[in-house]
Amino acid sequence: MIAWLQFIICLLIIIFAGTRLSKYGDIIAEKTKLGRVWVGIVLLATVTSLPEVTTGISSVAIIHSPDLAIGDIFGAALINLAIIAIIDVLYKKGPVLHFLGTGIVLATILSVLLIATAATFIILANNGINPTILGWISIYTPILFCLFLISQYILFSYKTKQSSINNENDKQEQYYASVSLKKTFLYFGITSMIIVGAGIWLGFIGDQIANSTGLKASFVGTLFLALSTTAPEMVVSISAARMGALEMAAANVVGSNLFNFGVIIFLNDIFYNEGPILSSVSTGHVLTALFALMMSSLVIIGIIFKPKTWLKSWVGIDTTLMAIIYISALLALYFTVR
Repeated sequence: MIAWLQFIICLLIIIFAGTRLSKYGDIIAEKTKLGRVWVGIVLLATVTSLPEVTTGISSVAIIHSPDLAIGDIFGAALINLAIIAIIDVLYKKGPVLHFLGTGIVLATILSVLLIATAATFIILANNGINPTILGWISIYTPILFCLFLISQYILFSYKTKQSSINNENDKQEQYYASVSLKKTFLYFGITSMIIVGAGIWLGFIGDQIANSTGLKASFVGTLFLALSTTAPEMVVSISAARMGALEMAAANVVGSNLFNFGVIIFLNDIFYNEGPILSSVSTGHVLTALFALMMSSLVIIGIIFKPKTWLKSWVGIDTTLMAIIYISALLALYFTVR
């Protein structure tokens, strides 16, 4: 009961701080001319993904459970994408994917590249094809980190090319004209520390509750622990969507997937000194990756093709299918890797 009470308190803290963080991120996006997509992918995604960093490092260095750490990352990818479907239900002005631009498409394609690459590396590593550097670090995880850096460069270059034709910031600048950018950065930093601290605490609480279930570490990490550590992403993205900053909301969750697969897996491999981490985890994570790839594909289709809504409903067919795939993923994982 104490653990569950702590869990609720943590969620309340994250909800309060996450709402403020979305507001500060929107101000920074418009006053710095960086745009909502870039701020969502870089600033918000990094902050909301930091709990996964601590959870992953503690899982491999203290608990010595690489499956728990990797399961958290792959499970978080599913939940992050499911957040888009949740936003679509809450945003009643129409299918949320219809309001997103090509910047989100590019970011989603890059996240697909990292997820698919990570899944491929797990299969190779589990079949003995796993060269190492420095004795225990797999050659694969630095490659994922390099892909992450390349993706950030691509997204920044794309944003720079589009900035001349994007007049969104010019319109919003008048709304935040009286707001101090310096104070906004200060408040953003303070709020970020609150979210990171609460997110880390939530990860440890989730770990305690999840381990009491008796399920395998790969399934626990994929389901319960991932749900705990992605609470900041969920709160921040939903708050951003309620403000009308849909691109920032979507960029946060897609950017979190980029950060998780490109940075956190690399960090986990460094701190896991018992050998290359990808050769020490279950191939069941590949199944999770396949479901994440299906959901990512629907995001891309929904933005480009813009399918119709259901009859007398504002919810898109694309996000409905994403929700169905997410539920199917949970059932498939329960019966295959539990």
